[in-house]
Amino acid sequence: MAGTGPTISVDAAGLRVVIVAGLWHDVITDGLIAGATRVLEESNAEFSLVRVPGSFELPVTCKVALDSGADAVVALGVIIRGGTPHFDFVSNAATDGLTRVALDTGKPVGFGVLTLDDEQQGLDRAGLPGSKEDKGAEAASAALATALVLQELRGHIG
Repeated sequence: MAGTGPTISVDAAGLRVVIVAGLWHDVITDGLIAGATRVLEESNAEFSLVRVPGSFELPVTCKVALDSGADAVVALGVIIRGGTPHFDFVSNAATDGLTRVALDTGKPVGFGVLTLDDEQQGLDRAGLPGSKEDKGAEAASAALATALVLQELRGHIG
């Protein structure tokens, strides 16, 4: 797909990953989940999927997954701009919350929350047939690669 990020291929056998995905905008979200799932399967990671009502609920659910033993999480959500400030509040809460989760737990959060002006932008990024990007796959790849880097650092420092 044109415009995709770096290709990261890793062997993540033994890593436990939780995909946490919102329920809004199911066609886009299902595409994101499919991309993340494909990457996790190809990397041999153990993984599960948890669904939450929306992107606002991603941070707390990701935190509990990481505190409960997951080595990484992949947060997937879709927030589409409307005519009210709600978009800004939810986008900022999800982004700031997921950043805090990563820093507080010391574990990676694959960021696959799409903040969009319209539905077409999401369809273009969801890894669907005809999409230009696969943000679910990219988020999963980033989470796995970071988890492995953190394992290596923890094994060599100290």
